[in-house]
Amino acid sequence: MNSNHSQTMGKILTSVTIINRGDQSAQARGFITQEQVRSVNLENVLVDTGATTLCLPSHIISQLGLELLKEVEVSTASGVSKARVFQDAKILLCGREGTFECLELPGGRDPLIGVIPLEALGLELDLQHQTLKVLPSESWDTYLTIL
Repeated sequence: MNSNHSQTMGKILTSVTIINRGDQSAQARGFITQEQVRSVNLENVLVDTGATTLCLPSHIISQLGLELLKEVEVSTASGVSKARVFQDAKILLCGREGTFECLELPGGRDPLIGVIPLEALGLELDLQHQTLKVLPSESWDTYLTIL
């Protein structure tokens, strides 16, 4: 087995668009133009089931102009540390969209998509094909439940 394959085995990378939902709301109410709505298109974003939510480096959060929501303690491989959480990050992924909180990553770390956005968007990991599987949103097989 070549080493390049073993490094990517079990990893799922995806493309994602992230939009400042606050900007979209301001644009819908006529306060700013469509061109002023801040967004980024990211390639090769790691889908990480060890992460809870969307995680972005500070330079992307700044580029999007996301608003600070709170400061929290997070558990990482190197222990517990403080991190900032930002709000109104709208994710467009695999034809689905939703608005989520975003955890700021320490400098130099790559963006991650965690399990909360995946579940909310009805996406499932297909490790065998190294891709995301879109679950049905209509019919009896819907991923949406009310119990």
